[in-house]
Amino acid sequence: MQIQVFVVRPGDGVAMEELNSFLRGHRVLSVDREFQEGLWHFCVCSQSIDRAGQTMAPGAKVDYRQILDSSTFTLFSKLRELRKALAEKEGLPPYAVLTNEQMAEVARRRPVTVEALREIPGVGESRVERYGAAFYAVISDYAKQLNSTGGHQSTGTSA
Repeated sequence: MQIQVFVVRPGDGVAMEELNSFLRGHRVLSVDREFQEGLWHFCVCSQSIDRAGQTMAPGAKVDYRQILDSSTFTLFSKLRELRKALAEKEGLPPYAVLTNEQMAEVARRRPVTVEALREIPGVGESRVERYGAAFYAVISDYAKQLNSTGGHQSTGTSA
């Protein structure tokens, strides 16, 4: 079970979309809400769901090599390298930068705008500001690499 807390100012569409995106990507077990000092506070207890809509067992390991196509997995791996470097630089655990689930979604969508990155559940304004440019650079470099090889990854072997 996961617990996530959201604080939403009435009329804040970005915060509401972040909450709604989170709710769409999880099996919601309960939601407690309270209005205090002009702000809505939501406490959401949930379980993650996989791409097939199945609830994932708590602590279940996801093999992203199996659920992502090879091109997307290659980008995912590059994003993991970047996340590790960013986390080490800031003295944070890697999941504090982005979770594996969020990075898999970044690899699938390949966002190139702030708005597109914000659409990924759990990626809020502060993460976009702190890490967005670095993630965009990796995505852009990977896209250029794919374009230069005709959309195919180079394996270093010839036929």
